[in-house]
Amino acid sequence: MYLSFFSILVIFLCFQVLKVNNVLVSNNNEVKKSFTPNTVPAGNHASYDLNIVMSEKEEFEVKAKVNVQNKSEDNWSDLVFYFIPNIFTKQPLDSLGQSSAHPGTVTIRTIEINGETVEFSLEQDTLKIDLNNELSPNSEVHVSFTYNLTLPDKGLRYTKNNGNYHLAQFYPMLATYRNKEWNKEDYRFKGETYHTNFSDFNVTYKLLNGYTLVSTSPNDPKEVKQIGTLQANNVKDFFAVILKEHFLIEKEVGNTNIRLFGFGDDKQLSQEVSEIASEAFMYFEKTIGPYPHNQLDIVLDGKSMEYPGVVTAYSIDDHAKLPPALLKSTVVHEIAHQWFYGIISNDPYHEAWLDEGFAEFATGLYFYSKSNEGVPYSNLNEMVKGLDPLPVNLSLDQYEQNNQSSYIYGKSNVMLWKLFEKKGEIKEAEKFVKKYYDNYKFKEIDSEEFIRFTKYYFNLEDNSVFKDWLEVK
Repeated sequence: MYLSFFSILVIFLCFQVLKVNNVLVSNNNEVKKSFTPNTVPAGNHASYDLNIVMSEKEEFEVKAKVNVQNKSEDNWSDLVFYFIPNIFTKQPLDSLGQSSAHPGTVTIRTIEINGETVEFSLEQDTLKIDLNNELSPNSEVHVSFTYNLTLPDKGLRYTKNNGNYHLAQFYPMLATYRNKEWNKEDYRFKGETYHTNFSDFNVTYKLLNGYTLVSTSPNDPKEVKQIGTLQANNVKDFFAVILKEHFLIEKEVGNTNIRLFGFGDDKQLSQEVSEIASEAFMYFEKTIGPYPHNQLDIVLDGKSMEYPGVVTAYSIDDHAKLPPALLKSTVVHEIAHQWFYGIISNDPYHEAWLDEGFAEFATGLYFYSKSNEGVPYSNLNEMVKGLDPLPVNLSLDQYEQNNQSSYIYGKSNVMLWKLFEKKGEIKEAEKFVKKYYDNYKFKEIDSEEFIRFTKYYFNLEDNSVFKDWLEVK
């Protein structure tokens, strides 16, 4: 998700950066060959079979089958899923907590485990199923769901917008299992509050005539097709948007087909967005590392947001359409998330800065690499001038909602750039993100491991360089 750091540069020139008093000194800028990442272990694994049928009444029938594997060392007595559609069945509905006259609906018809009907509880977005028999380590269980839903007019990501249906987090999403418990936090309307492991998806669908489905899958049909089967492997989650009237711009960038879905009369702007998206994508692949799929979709509709294989961009916080320059930088930011979230995973509730801050850092890296003026450190310093001395790696509930972006997007980005201010700037930053990708692709990282990697990369002897911006355990 994106709250433009570049737009804040223009709007909020009233912050100051907290000084980093320690100059980074290194005799060796390369990560040593002996470095071994200590990534966050996957407490479980899930694979999903989803069937989606769209009716004339704008209702969707969903059948979801989830194969759940216990990858922890504990016996489980229950399973916990996110079921976010339930949040939008009553007020408040939109991202600002404002009400809507048209909430969504959800009717769960059956939930079965290994073919037997089971009892469950659903509170807010927490769907809990008690197991009749404990699930031991390295064992698996099959969970089936059948339910019907309609989408709200003012949902958050999961919404009906301009005649299009954004099926974001529409299925039961297995929570991660950490430290002998399910890692499931309460839903919040600001930030991403769900966290899932890499999973495989098989999706079948049936749409009404005239609609097109765009999804996480790299094998979306090129033509309008009402019935189809899709796959997506080793992705964080699965997103689909069902579109009515649109136009399509396609570009081949290396082995990847970049498709832009535009609407209305903005064909010239959409062409310009397609151009910068293709250029940024090419830069990220060259600088950070390979994109793992052969398709990336950009949908210029709805809230600006990242999903595996798809980005949406139109507005921020469901407000007015972004101006052209900001729309372009937003698309670049969301594309950067394909690496920082889509490939390198983190917990967006407890470690949001690791994807938002890095996506903003990568966005800056792309734009600064095109400029002859280098990194605008004076402007960056002004960006966080006057901020309270809070670290950037707090959980979402530890910030005031009206200023959490200043830390998670803004201060984290500034302090990442400060690492390179006296140490190679852009060229060294490019080397850093490449090594970072090589070590953590398709793994999960946290702040503690980021600190460990960074200390190793720069040969730092202590944590003093992090003291003004990271809470060190």
